[in-house]
Amino acid sequence: MTQITPVILCGGSGTRLWPRSRATKPKPFLPLVGDETLFEATVGRCAREAGFSAPVVVTGAAHLEHVEAQLATRSDARIIVEPSARNTAAAIALAALRLPPEAIMLVCPSDHHIADCDSFQQSAHAAARLAQTGWLVSFGIAATAPETGFGYIRQGSALEPDGFKIDRFVEKPDAARAQAFLDEGGYHWNGGIFAFAAATFLAELEAHRPQMAAAARAAVAAGREDGHRFHPDADDFARIDSESVDYAVMENTDRAAMVLADMGWSDIGNWQALHAAMPRDEAGNATRGRAELVDCANVLVSSDGPRVSVIGASDLIIVVDGDEVLVTTADGAQRVGKLGGAVNQ
Repeated sequence: MTQITPVILCGGSGTRLWPRSRATKPKPFLPLVGDETLFEATVGRCAREAGFSAPVVVTGAAHLEHVEAQLATRSDARIIVEPSARNTAAAIALAALRLPPEAIMLVCPSDHHIADCDSFQQSAHAAARLAQTGWLVSFGIAATAPETGFGYIRQGSALEPDGFKIDRFVEKPDAARAQAFLDEGGYHWNGGIFAFAAATFLAELEAHRPQMAAAARAAVAAGREDGHRFHPDADDFARIDSESVDYAVMENTDRAAMVLADMGWSDIGNWQALHAAMPRDEAGNATRGRAELVDCANVLVSSDGPRVSVIGASDLIIVVDGDEVLVTTADGAQRVGKLGGAVNQ
């Protein structure tokens, strides 16, 4: 079994899950689905007994306290503390530079929900086998609806033994185009989970973003150790342009591959997505905290204290967090991040 190093990315503010998610404690560190936080569940899926080595967590100083508190069961974890936010390409470069060249990295966002852990682990090992032969591998998430909030991957020719070449990456489509993708088949959601050897990733980064690669190398060379923490040099790191790994590397390399992943995935991108991931009754209702629903359908109530009673409502989301209350339709959930409270949290 190929040994895999999980690289867990912790960043962002989760404004679309306001008021529960705040800048000081964003959604990775909250128990949104079940009793574990999304971050704890991400770490738990990458267990030693399933062929994963000690995780590397890349996070900012603002979230370091939460990361360390929720890594209590993984004393072998290493943490890279970003001096500033520079998006996923730079974060992954830091981890790659701190690992042996041959290490197989499994890059995982810390704020996604995956219902089927066994399928995730099978896909991870399939991706690792491809990564050992020089491919940069994306997880192609089984598309179950014509979602307009995700990028897509178009499946290309088969690769032995486990995957496919990527024919192309597709930006977030409108509703008609998303439905056409679903009807045609061969299109999968781009879930932001990747596998590659550290040396392969760095070679592709140097080929396509040489200035970013050079600045990341300088930041690591001038960085300092602090127990299980590593602090890259802030000045060198600040020279890096903010760019996602998709734009910087994956859409430019000719070594892009994918494995299929049907694992009950959700990015928990807003309250409607969280509602879909939660256990629901026969009418589609879900509750967390003190709530009573009468003659309701497709209603989500999440309260951290006050009892919430709802009668005769449908397609409604109600969230109570301290002295903040959010009420929105399911369709309005996409726009929660635009609220003044969310922006100024």
